[in-house]
Amino acid sequence: MHVVMTAAGLGRVEDGAVAVLDTPYPDAGTLIEQTGSLESLAAAQVVRRVPLTEDGVLPPLPRPRALWGVGLNYRCKAETTGRPLPDEPILYLAAPSSLGAPGSPVRVPPGRTAELDYEAEIAVVLGRPLYRAAASEAWDAVAAVTAANDLTARDVMRATAAPVLAKSFPGFTALGASLLGRDEIADSAAIGVRAWVNGEPRQDATSAAMIFPIPELLARVSWYAALRPGDVVLTGTPAGTGQDLGVFLTPGDTVRVEVDGVLPLTNRISA
Repeated sequence: MHVVMTAAGLGRVEDGAVAVLDTPYPDAGTLIEQTGSLESLAAAQVVRRVPLTEDGVLPPLPRPRALWGVGLNYRCKAETTGRPLPDEPILYLAAPSSLGAPGSPVRVPPGRTAELDYEAEIAVVLGRPLYRAAASEAWDAVAAVTAANDLTARDVMRATAAPVLAKSFPGFTALGASLLGRDEIADSAAIGVRAWVNGEPRQDATSAAMIFPIPELLARVSWYAALRPGDVVLTGTPAGTGQDLGVFLTPGDTVRVEVDGVLPLTNRISA
């Protein structure tokens, strides 16, 4: 199931258009929290069809329960930065108020950062509770995946050593523009993720390059915290960030993130 949120309501992406559905759920986040998946939309009646455009898509998860992230989860990123592979995931939480919408501008926090960086990531949305789980059972708890731009103020990170502060400015956790149901994904270790800045390719990798594959990452998070339906886990970013290239975002830049099977996530940086 490939799902988007529009002003007309929840819809399925079908043949390049949106089939708006008759459903009691106001958004995909509520649907996942209450049913554990996107599958109930398969039988929903189509109310009407509307064109599929980037500017007509709303946040699919307007009220995420929790935003988990992991640092240094791609081998190529570790090699580029010269850091050893971690023995345990480097975990953090971002404030839910940092949620950014697809297509919306992201404002540079005035006076707080001169090193705003993009991070293209695969985001997974939990559909079932997960606590002290084994990696072999973690993937079945996923409801959907989407694209994320996990923006980071690198200088704030250095100054505070607190990822939550460097990543929690408004709009810094952009998610969308659509959700792809887990059943549509043949292999959790073969999901592509890419980023462009102003049309220039910057990042290109697949989940096969992760240090902690998605099921193992979810299981390890669950060893420390009980994950709940609607929680979002960002799974790390590959090499090619501004930190790696020594070039950071400035007002007027546009970042485009793609995850296989999901509509592109585009955001413009504003002053």
